[in-house]
Amino acid sequence: MFEKNTWETIKEQLGATLTSEAFENWVARTSYAGEAGERLRVKVPDEVTKSWLESEYAAKVKSVIRDLRLPVAEVHYELDATPMPAKLREADSPYFHPVRKQLNQKFAFDSFVVGSCNQFAHAAAMAVAAKPSECYNPLFIYGGSGMGKSHLLHAIGLQLIQERPWMKVVFTTGERFMNEMIHCIRTDRMPSFHENYRTADALLIDDIHSLAGKERTQEEFFHTFNELHDRQRQIILTSDSLPKNTPGLVERLRSRFEWGLMVDVQPPDLETKMAILDKKAEQEGVMLPEDVRIYIATKTKSSVRELEGALVKLMAYSSVTGSLINMAMAQQLLKTMLPAQDRRVTIDAIIRAVAERYCLQPSQLKQKTNAHEISRPRQVAMYLTKELTQASLPEIGRAFGGKHHTTVLHSVRKVEEMRQADPDLHRLIQSLVDSFN
Repeated sequence: MFEKNTWETIKEQLGATLTSEAFENWVARTSYAGEAGERLRVKVPDEVTKSWLESEYAAKVKSVIRDLRLPVAEVHYELDATPMPAKLREADSPYFHPVRKQLNQKFAFDSFVVGSCNQFAHAAAMAVAAKPSECYNPLFIYGGSGMGKSHLLHAIGLQLIQERPWMKVVFTTGERFMNEMIHCIRTDRMPSFHENYRTADALLIDDIHSLAGKERTQEEFFHTFNELHDRQRQIILTSDSLPKNTPGLVERLRSRFEWGLMVDVQPPDLETKMAILDKKAEQEGVMLPEDVRIYIATKTKSSVRELEGALVKLMAYSSVTGSLINMAMAQQLLKTMLPAQDRRVTIDAIIRAVAERYCLQPSQLKQKTNAHEISRPRQVAMYLTKELTQASLPEIGRAFGGKHHTTVLHSVRKVEEMRQADPDLHRLIQSLVDSFN
């Protein structure tokens, strides 16, 4: 017999692997309905949720059942006969925020520091902002996390609404596009969704790679893309990787993303990093000593976000204590942010070390298998990669055989929990960490 909290237990684990938006959309409103043998019955609020859980999340639910060793062979989703009150249906309707509230005023072109690492991407973004739909359509900007892709996207949007106030500029993220689509399907408001996106003069979408693996959302975006492109409306997208290197992206979208111009944003070199620090310090009215400037630029890795984060931390401490920023302050405050860079730990080195500790071949950690003797070491390797490198979740997923970023996040959280409960695992992980020092 199942305990009444069986589905609630599964829901808790799903909450650790899904984004908060995805959990609220698909899992939060489900409930335990009963059991028959090894068949778990789950109530769902509508047909859309039932279809989505069966098609998109079946593997995730099975994985949780397997990890928790629950005696469940089948999960059956059935519609809840209780209708949703009209007031709740109305409250569930989408609201498309005005573009001016979406764009960050600080991310204008004049605050973007141009270097050899991003010169081409900056020039392409300027060209599109000056002559939308006339040169590069779509414009696809890709690069690692924190490199400045979003800055360029916001800058394009800001210039368009300033110079062409009559244009309908729509800005969103891949995640928000999916969530708004879900709300519109549930509330029978897809015409309003189409009206918002398919009548845009310029559509700007940040982190389009988040649509990977979501076939239904990709189908909707495919039609949106075609409609805008056929009407010669400008499309600008950002992603953490090239379309061909994005697992879970359907071929027809991949090919359309490649129709226009694809430009990458590379990690900043030393000179560009120092220029970024100068620009940020100037904007904040802070005096940054030359030795501190060089120290931050040489010690931080490649992310512009990390670079600015280091400076923000110094400014905050300086403001609170009333002390001027100096080298001693920088070395003391940033030592917890910067030591990992000096070790130059690579993903390959972590994979080799973990494989050796578990008596495996490094290639086995990249195999598409959920066998326990492979999956557990792989989770440990993903956890260490997140702890010891600056790689993003999608980058880590690609390094381990094309795993989705949500799988990586689940692995990281799971190992963290197990590490706290299992002293042997804690010692093993600590030993691996120490081996890189």
